[in-house]
Amino acid sequence: MATQQMSSPPRGTKRKADEMEGPRRIRALHEDVVNKIAAGEIIVAPMHALKELIENAVDAGSTSLEILVKDGGLKLLQITDNGCGINKDDLPILCERFTTSKLKAFEDLQSIGTYGFRGEALASISHIAHLTVTTKTADSSCAWKAHYEGGKLAPAKPGQGADPKACAGRQGTQIAVEDLFYNVPTRRRAFRSASEEYAKIADQVGRYAVHCKGVAFSCKKHGEAGAGIAVPVNATVKDRIRIVHNSAIANELVEVELENVQYGFKIDGLVSSANYSGKKTTLLLFINHRSVDSSAIKKAVEQTYSNFLPKGGKPFVYLSLEINPARVDVNVHPTKREVNFLNEDEIIELLCDEIRMRLGKVDTSRTFMMQSLLSGGKTPSISKIPTLPEDDEVMTSTAKRPATGKPTTQRPTENNLVRTDAKSRKITAMLPQAQRPSSPSREPTSDNMEYEYTDKEPTLCRLTTVKELRASVRENMHNELTDVFANHTFVGIVDERKRIAAMQGGVRLYLVDYGMIAAEYFYQLGLTDFGNFGCIQFETPLSLRKLLEIGVTQAKALEPETVDFDWGQVVPAVVEQLMSRREMLAEYFTLDISTDGELLRIPLMVKGYMPSMGKLPSFLLRLGPHVDWNDEKGCFESFLRELASFYVPEVLPHEPVGEQEDADIAARRSELRRMIENVLFPAFKSRLVATRALLKGTIEVANLKGLYKVFERC
Repeated sequence: MATQQMSSPPRGTKRKADEMEGPRRIRALHEDVVNKIAAGEIIVAPMHALKELIENAVDAGSTSLEILVKDGGLKLLQITDNGCGINKDDLPILCERFTTSKLKAFEDLQSIGTYGFRGEALASISHIAHLTVTTKTADSSCAWKAHYEGGKLAPAKPGQGADPKACAGRQGTQIAVEDLFYNVPTRRRAFRSASEEYAKIADQVGRYAVHCKGVAFSCKKHGEAGAGIAVPVNATVKDRIRIVHNSAIANELVEVELENVQYGFKIDGLVSSANYSGKKTTLLLFINHRSVDSSAIKKAVEQTYSNFLPKGGKPFVYLSLEINPARVDVNVHPTKREVNFLNEDEIIELLCDEIRMRLGKVDTSRTFMMQSLLSGGKTPSISKIPTLPEDDEVMTSTAKRPATGKPTTQRPTENNLVRTDAKSRKITAMLPQAQRPSSPSREPTSDNMEYEYTDKEPTLCRLTTVKELRASVRENMHNELTDVFANHTFVGIVDERKRIAAMQGGVRLYLVDYGMIAAEYFYQLGLTDFGNFGCIQFETPLSLRKLLEIGVTQAKALEPETVDFDWGQVVPAVVEQLMSRREMLAEYFTLDISTDGELLRIPLMVKGYMPSMGKLPSFLLRLGPHVDWNDEKGCFESFLRELASFYVPEVLPHEPVGEQEDADIAARRSELRRMIENVLFPAFKSRLVATRALLKGTIEVANLKGLYKVFERC
């Protein structure tokens, strides 16, 4: 017995030709073995199963994907979508091999426009895992739940029927993959840790979350309350990169667009500028919306960036390459991870030339374009951020939000050091006492202005229209720009004629249009203090009619070409409009007009800030044609916009060089500079909600990190 065991070759040992007794017979493999071999080629790891399920969900027209993972996907991998669902009649053959709704003939491969097409994904999964499908179509009265094993319907529990069961459910499909590789123990033991597999799953979800615009993604571990990845449906590609990766990448992205008719392709993408440098290359490549790998493209892109980045620096690249389907072969790899396409070398060369050209333009000054933070994204550490009041709230102070960044004792690198600090002394503090300007707290708040305080209680605004206007500002809030204003340091006025000032935010220097910023600030102030304005009272009442006549004279001087317009009808019409709404103007806006047509009071918006009275006639004149008196919401919005425009700092001529300036203009210039530095910008810091529209008035002119990158390359 022992001799017979020694004579047979060990298992797995190749036998020599002289030991062969004869040719072996060829037999067909058992169907179960065939299916497991095929499953092993397609589903190598949990991330590959999830990739197939994501592609099926997107093909079904889903706009929301919720992914749940347990033990790195080996215990549970569940994906829920809101797509078109699966017909009940198709459930019996759903998991059979080569059953698909996306191909009918082999020729269809030449124009394939969907992710999946071979009908192998669910079949392969069902042979190596316990698969449960719950689905509901739009015209179905209930959802249907089916269990699969080995490509066939299986009972949920022993003794039960295998047919799909009716159940409650929402439109779409939920696929749960449990105990992956339970019957392939060798492969299951090959996985080292659940956290490593989850990281691969998160990377796969992140790739599709960046590319699939109009689709919301959520991915989380089983048992955890928060999602590891949460991308809203309306997020832009740049916002998706910010959420999935980080703001450091999103803030340094450059758009790439390229189209070529000769080779039949089009490229859209976002690539990092020379100001960003990572430890390894991140390439998100989609060819005809399919996530693929390409060593040729990766190597060429890295070579292109080597001329722009410091030694060892790697880029971030997201590319969506659309090629004529007839030029692409998508059926060259079981997992569709690789594709072949014609003129690959020529297309790569054109792509690298475009990237090189785009990077060459980034070394100039760039417009400030930071995107809104979205739910689930990483929130920058900020000390305070202003808010508009909610429904029945009167804002009396700035709301504060604690910093979310973790404290650290590690010394920051030089390119992260802030060179100025709002708490530090100014250079004027080093001047002798006689040359030092007086403290702002001791200066008169404005020319010949005295303040009286009343005991009037604040009025709660319960008007629906005002609440809607406040909500509109909150919805348009730009978090990062608001953070910049909330933590800025005022540098100085650059151009009084163009109303441009410089300010520093962290390690960045900005030029801002303080006229535009002030207009938005005073409009928001009008909403928050609605019905609770202070007042500027005139010692001698002013004639409303005479003020309007002055306004007409100014308007005619600015618009001399309007010769056919009857200016004589303007003053009586505006007087009638304002007189007929005296009570409303006095109650809501503290604009008090007597029965005799005399202007007694106008609203006071900020203590210590006096608007230019030279703009008063024009302000009153514009209240006639530029305020929507027929609609409550339109009336409040347009009136507050005109009031904000009245309060915007006036435009002064350039200060003469080497000549004596008029004493009156010099005094106005000095007072204006004081109010801008000591009143307006501190007010922006504490109460401004920066909206997206203010991005147009904010330009980044210097970035310390970017300058360090330039010097590193030099």
